[in-house]
Amino acid sequence: MKFEGIYTPVITPYRDDASIDYQRLGEIVDFLIDAGVHGIISAGTTGEYYAQTMEERFELMKFIHRQIRGRTSYIVGTGAFRTEESIEYAKAAVAVGADALLVATPPYSLPTERENALHALAIDRAANLPILLYNYPGRMGAMMGEEYLDRVGRSSNFCAIKESSGDPNRIHLLARHYPHIQMSCGMDDQALEFFAWGARSWVCAGSNFAPEIHLALYQACAVEGDFTRGRRIMSAMMPLMAVLEQGGKFIQCVKHAMSARNLPAGPPRKPLQPLNKDDRRSLEQVIRVMNTTFADIKEGNGQ
Repeated sequence: MKFEGIYTPVITPYRDDASIDYQRLGEIVDFLIDAGVHGIISAGTTGEYYAQTMEERFELMKFIHRQIRGRTSYIVGTGAFRTEESIEYAKAAVAVGADALLVATPPYSLPTERENALHALAIDRAANLPILLYNYPGRMGAMMGEEYLDRVGRSSNFCAIKESSGDPNRIHLLARHYPHIQMSCGMDDQALEFFAWGARSWVCAGSNFAPEIHLALYQACAVEGDFTRGRRIMSAMMPLMAVLEQGGKFIQCVKHAMSARNLPAGPPRKPLQPLNKDDRRSLEQVIRVMNTTFADIKEGNGQ
């Protein structure tokens, strides 16, 4: 499977009582597809999978697949503490007709690279679907290092990796030594660097509410090779990226920003709390400036 374009880890909208708002979720999926994203991911970090029951995750993956109706690629996350649970999610993804799996490191347990690779290979054997790896040591506590990549690379299903370590040297390592594993940007403020080193896809939470500018950066850099334009677009996005990552509130920020698209997504599930008034005001101002700057770029101003 070729991973090319913008892949949105879709949020899960909740009502005030924390129940899932499926009607709003359907509207969000349609909005993303109409905007032109190249794939939708369920049960990513942005979707708050860690705060959901198994039954909810099974129902969500079925609902999203039905809503997509083959209009774009569909990737299902298998993240869980236990390998056995991840396998259950992978089997369910096969049953609903997912195109690929998102496979992360089990959190908290701190597996060795060998143990982590055996975890991923067990999921692969159970599902036999294309796999997008998710390297996020900042949350999971373990790196998908060279031993890990060498082990999982024996299966052709491991065809891509979302690299979210934040270490630029990982971009170089993946591009030079693991060209058979497609590199996908998983660190938003390094998108330009990823594209310069050959990445053809970007998994980006911000595309939930701002798919147009994310698509424009991908088009400029990965498709057209116009890094002059790409730098201008990236410069317009950088203040937003700083706000999204500040204090670890990116899920709350993404959910609040959906209101500007007339798709309010409700609060996050506990233990997370909605943004306070000052954070909301700061986010809204950054988005307004980004949109204005991007509009100027589209019109060719300041060339």
